[in-house]
Amino acid sequence: MAKKEMEAVRGLDLKRYMGRWYEIASFPSFFQPKNGVNTRATYTLNNDGTVNVLNETWSNGKRDSIEGTAYKADPKSDEAKLKVKFYVPPFLPIIPVVGNYWVLYIDDDYQYALIGEPTRKYLWILCRQTHLDEESYNFLVEKAKEEGYDVSKLQKTPQSDPPPEAEEGSQDTKGIWWFKSLFGK
Repeated sequence: MAKKEMEAVRGLDLKRYMGRWYEIASFPSFFQPKNGVNTRATYTLNNDGTVNVLNETWSNGKRDSIEGTAYKADPKSDEAKLKVKFYVPPFLPIIPVVGNYWVLYIDDDYQYALIGEPTRKYLWILCRQTHLDEESYNFLVEKAKEEGYDVSKLQKTPQSDPPPEAEEGSQDTKGIWWFKSLFGK
């Protein structure tokens, strides 16, 4: 039986979507540190309508981060189907790596969201707070199931409360696991 086509949110208000989101759960990736904690994303709207993406995680006390740019896959569409481009350090020449970022669900108050992409290899549950109540979490898991995801692969991401400051932990700027986990390369 063919899976139904995945549906993205329509009419996403990008301005309201900006800011920090904490990763509550995700599909683990072979390349992502098994012990990555406090994983989060911070989105900032650029003047040209694109979005600056800062992804951070802490692993063995080290902060690991990578920055990229997100933009609408089709500027004329009202669907929340974005592309995210990361410039891959530390390889030379620096090459852009592009992945899909589809907002599959967001609540009316823009407090929690379900993010996926068409191959269904990647899935994220994001929240404005470091913790999401069980009812909302289960609701998002059901949404993911409806979109054809194998939700048994979801793993919760440990988040400390309060979250670490950006400066906490020594810096690991390689960021390699981020784009490997995003693009499965």
